[in-house]
Amino acid sequence: MKIAVCIKQVPDTESVLRIDPSTLTVIEDDIQWVINPHDETAVEQALCLTEEAGGTVTVVSLGPVRVEKAIREALAMGADNAVRLHCETMPTDAASVARALCRVLHGYDLVLTGDEAIDGANTQVPQRVGTRLGLACVTAVEELHIAGTECRARRVLEGREEIVRFSLPAVIGVNRRLKEPRYRTIRGLMQAKRKTIDVQLAEFDAGAIDTLNLKLPERKSGGRRFVFDAPVARVVARILRDEVKVI
Repeated sequence: MKIAVCIKQVPDTESVLRIDPSTLTVIEDDIQWVINPHDETAVEQALCLTEEAGGTVTVVSLGPVRVEKAIREALAMGADNAVRLHCETMPTDAASVARALCRVLHGYDLVLTGDEAIDGANTQVPQRVGTRLGLACVTAVEELHIAGTECRARRVLEGREEIVRFSLPAVIGVNRRLKEPRYRTIRGLMQAKRKTIDVQLAEFDAGAIDTLNLKLPERKSGGRRFVFDAPVARVVARILRDEVKVI
């Protein structure tokens, strides 16, 4: 089975973000970068499939040189090949990302992605990739079984579960609850350093989204702590009515 996994490098959730007001972009100097957790799960799923049925796993990522750190982490997990689509600035709209990715995603039996990225959370790339490639696309997948070219996926929606049956080739967006990613071994890390990353220039169509403003959310004010006693409910009700004005 020939599998491609699209991964994105995102800021670690512990990173403190700062905005450059002149460019309306996030200042990257002090950011710690990691593989998007949902994408890391997609890599794990791809490796499990090839371990069971044979095949190759190719990691595809879009971005500047710093993205190669995330790519090498995926190679250390066990991915066979890697492609980096070079661009100095990441596009802000999912449509441009999908178009750039699709130019190197033809000919695969399966394309895996994370269901969403924890930075932008657009939750659009797998659907757009599947549409542009003309393939079946299933997202929010938390359980996946493949036998030959026949697939069965369990996806979790709000308040219910859904079982979907489809055939390869296909595009699948996985949730991080699908599998626990494996640890990188010392041997895997050393092998990853020796693997070649195929660098290609990303090609974008005209973007459809302009950023008009970008700012961090306002800091929340400190809370109040009440010692439970008989009149505490009355005090809280008065604050909600007179100060917060929600009742």
